[in-house]
Amino acid sequence: MEFFDLVEVINKLKDDSLYYGDYGKQWLSNSDIGTLINNPKQFRKPQEETKAMIEGRYFHTAMLEPHKLDDFIVLDLASRNTKAYKEYVINNDKKIYLLIKEVQNLNTIVEVMKSNTVMMLNIYNKKNYFEVPMIKEICGIEWKGKADIVCADRLIDIKTTSDISKFKFSARKYNYDSQAYVYQQLFGKPLVFYVIDKLTHDLGIYEPSQDFLERGREKVEKAVEIYNKFYGPSADPANIKQYIHYETL
Repeated sequence: MEFFDLVEVINKLKDDSLYYGDYGKQWLSNSDIGTLINNPKQFRKPQEETKAMIEGRYFHTAMLEPHKLDDFIVLDLASRNTKAYKEYVINNDKKIYLLIKEVQNLNTIVEVMKSNTVMMLNIYNKKNYFEVPMIKEICGIEWKGKADIVCADRLIDIKTTSDISKFKFSARKYNYDSQAYVYQQLFGKPLVFYVIDKLTHDLGIYEPSQDFLERGREKVEKAVEIYNKFYGPSADPANIKQYIHYETL
């Protein structure tokens, strides 16, 4: 891809509606890996946004792009079990909406992370860039990624967790290992996770080991193999019906 074409693509991918929409589906992303490996029949099928996903999106927006917080609809209701909440959902687009008490909790963890000197200085360094997209060929397939924070010598990805003592296990479960590998390939810089526990407000910084990155590479290679078999240029779409999941217990 020519330099000017690459710049044009990256500029387009800065727009979330293009990055997550049909335009962005030209490229694989780390969010596709779990589906391809575990249930390729569901690849690229519409997925409903969960409460945890919305909370994560709000947290990232509050940390990095607070001017976009007005895009979130927040309901001043006690519970999703109330009649008022159910009626609002029915009368609108049937999505999940944040409650004001949830936003208050999210704002608290944002302030906790911002109040930590190390995290504050590293995240908000004046030379950093936020929400930076990139594309690159990895394992013969075009991939995309959008880094939370691009620093001079590394990438920072901010995460929330429900139990920070088990983050090293959830990092594998939620494919943060493949994310670290893919983003290092995309940007040519190592990725570090800055994490806050939503319940205890404990903070952690996690640097991927070579073993962690190797597991990520293996996931990427496996996902590419499955993609090429069922969805690649020479694949027969009917073959997906023959898919069987194999696993050693």
